[in-house]
Amino acid sequence: MKKKILVILAAGMGSRFGGPKQLYPVGPNGEFIMDYSIYSAIKYGFTKIVFVTRKELLDDLKNTIGKRINGKVEVSYVLQDINNIPEGFTVPDERVKPWGTAHAIYSAKDEVDSNFAVITSDDFYGDEGFKDLSKALDEDKCCVIGYKLGDTLSKNGTVKRGIILSENGVIKDIIESSCYYDENIKKVICTPLDDTKPLMKLEPNNSVSMLMNGFTRDIMDVLESEIVNQFNKNKDKLDTFEYMMPDIMALEIKRGRTILDIPTNSKWIGLTYKEDIEELQKYLDKIINEGIYPNKLW
Repeated sequence: MKKKILVILAAGMGSRFGGPKQLYPVGPNGEFIMDYSIYSAIKYGFTKIVFVTRKELLDDLKNTIGKRINGKVEVSYVLQDINNIPEGFTVPDERVKPWGTAHAIYSAKDEVDSNFAVITSDDFYGDEGFKDLSKALDEDKCCVIGYKLGDTLSKNGTVKRGIILSENGVIKDIIESSCYYDENIKKVICTPLDDTKPLMKLEPNNSVSMLMNGFTRDIMDVLESEIVNQFNKNKDKLDTFEYMMPDIMALEIKRGRTILDIPTNSKWIGLTYKEDIEELQKYLDKIINEGIYPNKLW
């Protein structure tokens, strides 16, 4: 079994949630969502956790989940610094938000020396996906854990999702789209954010990327070189531009990199609003009773 690192993106602001949702207790003993991800990652052979966060959350992160997992796995912390951009560029005065998911991963490059996986801190991914991630990384394969599109939709309107188009388990494209379920035709209607691409009517079991990805170490070199190209390409809109991981994956697919679509039966639950907490806690109670996770993780 090879060394594997789990990179957790934990710098979000949680504006719609009303605070830092990555530090909101959801488990029966005050566990955060990412406690469950880390528990499964350790179970399946990950030996290092890298938190990518922001300065305002660093101490809270260290004093809560950091203390809980101390001694169980190697841990490091990286700040996603808004000023960490290529030479020759400046941060616009009005810029407040971080530069996106690809920039967050790029920020962790000095802490990643092996194959690695990436997840977010405020999404519940279930246990099965981590087993599949571990196997793929042991085999030096890049992958996306594909969740069922219909299971990731909201009852309250459209959501943005990365639609996976694949053939024989190999991803051909990931199309960022606004999606909703049409009860009349029993399909998911997805409108690509790129208006040059056609509207899609998809089955609810179509794979969707929820940012649970596995990469070989060399993707860090791609991120480091491509960030300059991306900033040059978007130099006139740096007040809103984001350096996103799906864009880099799409680029690598075009360059010929094989990225696997690995479907999972795990249930994904995200926290967008505080109203989502009840659904997650009910599901946690269910799978704890089924023995998938212990009542007390640590």
